[in-house]
Amino acid sequence: MTAMMTILGPVLMGAAFGFLLQRGKVTNCNVIENQFRLRDFTVLKVMGTAIVVGGIGVLLLVDTGNTKYYVKDANMLAIALGAALFGIGMAVYGYCPGTALGAIATGSIHALVGALGMVAGAILYALSFDWLKAHVLNVWALGKVRLPDLTNVPDIIWFAALAVGAGLFFWWIESVEAGQKRM
Repeated sequence: MTAMMTILGPVLMGAAFGFLLQRGKVTNCNVIENQFRLRDFTVLKVMGTAIVVGGIGVLLLVDTGNTKYYVKDANMLAIALGAALFGIGMAVYGYCPGTALGAIATGSIHALVGALGMVAGAILYALSFDWLKAHVLNVWALGKVRLPDLTNVPDIIWFAALAVGAGLFFWWIESVEAGQKRM
């Protein structure tokens, strides 16, 4: 039964995630493009909620001893470059990888063509990894660190600050959207 759940669990979780992306309307490239135009904050609300809910889950799993953190190296130059490329790609393509797969499931040819581009990009990254490792990954490398480790502030405080910040940000977004509807 465990082997079956190893396969079935992620498939069910992925299907649920895709369903929620579809219900949240973020598998529509216009919603994502309008996020970048600061006209529609659906993406921020959906992803912000996912981050907070996922954070609660991870915090509970770690605190109950059911899992532990797997900390990757904090290679800050690589993170900055990757974030810039991801943002540019998302603005041009209209999807992030998860929403693209959701859009493909709804029949979007545009999303399928872009996903093929993501596969090509992954192949190019793999082929250039040795060069990147020598010239990018070792620049501004902090090692396996987390904010709680760097600041001596416990995980729960960081997470509470994230949750409160997200709540205030959601409140502000709702205020802005309500003001736009009145105009």
